[in-house]
Amino acid sequence: MSGQWEVVIGLEIHAQLATHSKIFSGASTQYGAEANTQACLVDLGYPGVLPVLNFEAVRMAATFGLAIGATVAPRSVFARKNYFYPDLPKGYQISQFELPIVIGGTLLIKDDDGNDKVVNVTRAHLEEDAGKSTHEGFDQYSGIDLNRAGTPLLEIVSEPELSSAKEAVAYMRKMHTLVRYLGISDGNMQEGSFRCDANVSVRPRGQQELGTRTELKNLNSFRFIEKAINIEVERQIELIEDGGKVIQETRLYDSDKDETRSMRSKEEANDYRYFPDPDLLPVEITEEFIDAVRQKLPELPDAKQARFITQFELKAADAEILTASRALADYYEATVAAFDADPRLNANWVLGDLSAALNRDGLDIVQSKVSAESLAGMLLRIKDNTISGKIGKDVFEAMWAGEGSADTVIDAKGLKQITDTSAIESIVDEVIAANPEQAADFRAGKDKLIGFFVGQVMQKSRGKANPGQVNQILKQKLSQD
Repeated sequence: MSGQWEVVIGLEIHAQLATHSKIFSGASTQYGAEANTQACLVDLGYPGVLPVLNFEAVRMAATFGLAIGATVAPRSVFARKNYFYPDLPKGYQISQFELPIVIGGTLLIKDDDGNDKVVNVTRAHLEEDAGKSTHEGFDQYSGIDLNRAGTPLLEIVSEPELSSAKEAVAYMRKMHTLVRYLGISDGNMQEGSFRCDANVSVRPRGQQELGTRTELKNLNSFRFIEKAINIEVERQIELIEDGGKVIQETRLYDSDKDETRSMRSKEEANDYRYFPDPDLLPVEITEEFIDAVRQKLPELPDAKQARFITQFELKAADAEILTASRALADYYEATVAAFDADPRLNANWVLGDLSAALNRDGLDIVQSKVSAESLAGMLLRIKDNTISGKIGKDVFEAMWAGEGSADTVIDAKGLKQITDTSAIESIVDEVIAANPEQAADFRAGKDKLIGFFVGQVMQKSRGKANPGQVNQILKQKLSQD
């Protein structure tokens, strides 16, 4: 990318709210149902039906607004946004335009250099989702599934303050974490519950005026967001440097061809002919309601991360990973509550063997085959020298396989650590006697051979000798002529 250009990005994130029914009807929002079985007459806009606002959607929007330090509007208005698509059966979308429910707010991210950067949120508004068009596998026709029509969305619009694709991904990841912490969205990107449109432009470095932007529609993975933005930035720069002009338009990212392509000209607000929905009253929110929502806010990710660093003396990187998911943070805190002698040891096992097992089996932390209390019980046995950390890995795998608690596995497999000094000395003597050349080389100054001897002792003891005692006794005996 040419150094003479600056990139300017703004994101419009669409988070499906985790309500059981749709925003203006009682139809189910459950994912995966047979096509066109969860769209009622209200969702389809039949004559004579009236929308009724889902209170939970309002509560969730207010929760989000308070979490980002925004103003929750005391009065917001729903409008009709008129446009035609096959998957929008009414011919208009009920959304919010001039008076959204959430105004302002900020989100803290790390920029490309690892420094803190505050990104301002313009607004967040409630609206209904459209249906879904399916083109794959159709030679001549497209399929329309209207189950999604009417699902409540919170559209979160950032200021154009992101300066790279990496920053855009960092912002979206942080927002993804936040909505899941708040419990207002499941954030499932594969199911379309969390997706974004990216407004991308470039300008000569130092210029204040924004360049002409294009909108990249429906990006639903962090990897695709980064790739799509980078490709679009390169396209715009090459176009301008070749004497062309960027056209304001909507583009799609083709992951198979790794390119963006034109979809349609970008509409302006007046093209949608917004007007207040005559069937819905303005939403009026009292201070008492806002206070009640504020009282139920959970500890937010940034605050939890800071607390983990100070309370548990964790590295910032470890605390960041542990708090990226509310469920993972809860699991870690549960291990500490059950075994608080060494919070950093707990963190090492949660981030290490536990996370590896979850990834290997494709499980989420809430599906862990080893509970936080069971893991803590095993860590206690490492701490009191009943087993070594190395044997602990075998014990953990047995627990994961359903063979019982740590104590049950240790007893059944005879894995208790050998801590009797005389027993370890006996094994050490046998190993030294069996390897006279290596012993001589060690005494001649080849200190790295200590690892060889430790390995031999551990092998002979079937991994049960206490490593610390093994090292100490080996060094003592090998130093003797």
